[in-house]
Amino acid sequence: MDFIDKAVERYAHDRTRAEPDLLQRLSEETYRTMRWPGMLCGRLEGRLLKLLVQLTGATRVLEIGMFTGYSALSMAEGMPDDGRLITCDIDPIAKEVAERYFAQSPHGRKIEVRLGPALATIASLRGPFDLVFIDADKENYVHYYRAVVDLVRPGGLIAIDNALWSGKVIAPADRETAIIDELNRLIEADSRVENVLVTIRDGLHLARKR
Repeated sequence: MDFIDKAVERYAHDRTRAEPDLLQRLSEETYRTMRWPGMLCGRLEGRLLKLLVQLTGATRVLEIGMFTGYSALSMAEGMPDDGRLITCDIDPIAKEVAERYFAQSPHGRKIEVRLGPALATIASLRGPFDLVFIDADKENYVHYYRAVVDLVRPGGLIAIDNALWSGKVIAPADRETAIIDELNRLIEADSRVENVLVTIRDGLHLARKR
């Protein structure tokens, strides 16, 4: 994710209102203890996810790829007290970290964790969802999008992280990059949605259901 000017990204970070102390502590622990801490979305994207939840008035959210729970807590923070967020992951170590922080947050009770393959979890769910956030294994990105698009209500939003993949999508040279490029092209051509690919962090593709 080194394709955005570091000074510009730092300026944007510093001019974005800080996340709560609990999320800062979660970020610090993630970077201190987890193998791939860069998967944590961080302040800029986390605050944007919260804002998107608020703008859509989301009360039902589905997250595919929880990691240590930073994005889930960010979105739950923007939901009303009766909101419900279902989050999927396959890593029991990351789940343990996430659930410790969910237990410390007043928004943690809004979150339900489903451990296991996300496609199987999605198949067990009923819509409509107001917002779906996809940030999991890239091999299944196209499958995740196809599985969730019919579960999103009209006017609802699908947000896909890592849509620029460090800029490699310009000239895909490996399978993961090719899949992300395929998904970006699929969304752009999908008449069921309106879309914009935002150059924030590693790219966030937003698709609003018509």
